[in-house]
Amino acid sequence: MTSVRLLGAVALSLGVCIPAQAQGASAARAYAPVQQDTSPSNWWLQEGRYPGIGAERLYREVLANRRPARSVVVAIIDSGTDVAHPDLDGSLWTNPREVAGNGRDDDGNGYADDVHGWNFIGGRDGRHVSVDTYEVIRIYGALRRYEGANPDTLRGEARREYDLFREVKPKVERQRTGAQQSLAEIREFEKAMNRALGTLRAQLGADSLTVENVRRIQSIRQDVTAAKQMFLGLAQQGYSPRQVTEQRKDLEERALYALNPDFDTRATIVGDNYANVNERGYGNRDVKGPFGDHGTHVAGIVAAERGNGLGIDGVAPTGTRLMILRTVPNGDERDKDVANAIRYAADNGAHVVNMSFGKGYSPQKRAVDDAVRYAESKGVLLVHAAGNEGENLNENKNFPTHRFEGGGEARSWIEVGASSWEGPEHLAAPFSNWGKGQVDVFAPGAQILSTIPGGGYERNSGTSMAAPVVSGVAALLMSYFPNLTAVQVKQIILDSATKYPDQMVVRPGSENERVRFSELSTTGGIVNVYAAFQMAERMSGARR
Repeated sequence: MTSVRLLGAVALSLGVCIPAQAQGASAARAYAPVQQDTSPSNWWLQEGRYPGIGAERLYREVLANRRPARSVVVAIIDSGTDVAHPDLDGSLWTNPREVAGNGRDDDGNGYADDVHGWNFIGGRDGRHVSVDTYEVIRIYGALRRYEGANPDTLRGEARREYDLFREVKPKVERQRTGAQQSLAEIREFEKAMNRALGTLRAQLGADSLTVENVRRIQSIRQDVTAAKQMFLGLAQQGYSPRQVTEQRKDLEERALYALNPDFDTRATIVGDNYANVNERGYGNRDVKGPFGDHGTHVAGIVAAERGNGLGIDGVAPTGTRLMILRTVPNGDERDKDVANAIRYAADNGAHVVNMSFGKGYSPQKRAVDDAVRYAESKGVLLVHAAGNEGENLNENKNFPTHRFEGGGEARSWIEVGASSWEGPEHLAAPFSNWGKGQVDVFAPGAQILSTIPGGGYERNSGTSMAAPVVSGVAALLMSYFPNLTAVQVKQIILDSATKYPDQMVVRPGSENERVRFSELSTTGGIVNVYAAFQMAERMSGARR
């Protein structure tokens, strides 16, 4: 997993408290908690009863007898993707100039056997970086020498480093405390859950543990009743016992490795000169890596096979191609890898880049900024998840950003917050970051059902899920209207969003503070692909 899975709402509803500050640090890629789920699996594709994006209506009323004008490529910069998933294997980008498996760099781009993309956090020997530290930990580790230093004796760069050390030190201490507390609590919860599962299996048999069967259990035994309540409580919120165990494992990795300034597998596995941001060609061809849960879920939202009868259709039309760029470990991604992934996408024909990740510090931001400028020069649209801390991004950072160091900003960049299905007051998902001038638009990001490794499907929540909704919308517009530029597609998506200017909502990150939904983003709206298509059709016709 690329990050801690946030089952905080589940745990709270069942009597186990996982502190919010320990649930995901700064990572936009982290899954986030939502309230009890009774929504349909495809609520986010609907329109009307639920504040979805209108995709079902568009495909039914407008696109039933229309074919895209071209195949659009969407780069998924993420934790890795299961390219063998039956809902994704037909949607993969394939490098036309590379011969698979011959060990040679046939197209001369510096990446041998990059058939479906590239793994920037792997080694030439086939190993992978699975867990990495958080950026704040890396900064803390590099500046520990200032512990106990006298600031009055420091000048210039030394004083700036000292001030940064003083800034990050309390953050590191809070994260460590929170992680240890969360780990103790999730272990306790997992033990209780496993006891409950054992009780239910004794009632039903090992192979009969389904929601339907558990719901039918009638017993006067207190332990059976409690076990039933726990199992159904998890299911109602869209989570499985497997996900609880995964969260525990992720928290263990976080406590042992991601928060440990002495942990470093980069040099031994990847083997690059990490300080050289201009270095290319390191990594390996395995785009799934050791897990791929997060990236597989994100990829399915963009372009899972349509019409499979499971209600798990991707937003983008059939023919959309997914370029897989593994860059995000369990821990924080590194700026050098992000920059190289963006450049790879731009050089190899990606039209859209989806970035469902983020962090609070970016020491090599100029390298990322340069890559973003390069992608823009190639006509690429960049879509980024706003993050899951419930924070105002005008006051807190979530990198990468559309604003360049030294001034200026990316024009073909969309920053996406997450919306919910849970009624007017909860239109904004409680975990989503927000902020006018920073977040452009909201998109469905709560309890989104999509693909996971091994051919399965799960619901997950987070701005990580909202960003690929927008990437899918962009791919759809670019597929049918190839004469539109990335900047025009961005403007169409923003202008056509369903506006809620006066809707009072609970402000994300607060207990009960009400604000206008229009105060949370530049548009004050939620993406609407039906309206976007109509607007694109008018604009495209006007350009002919």
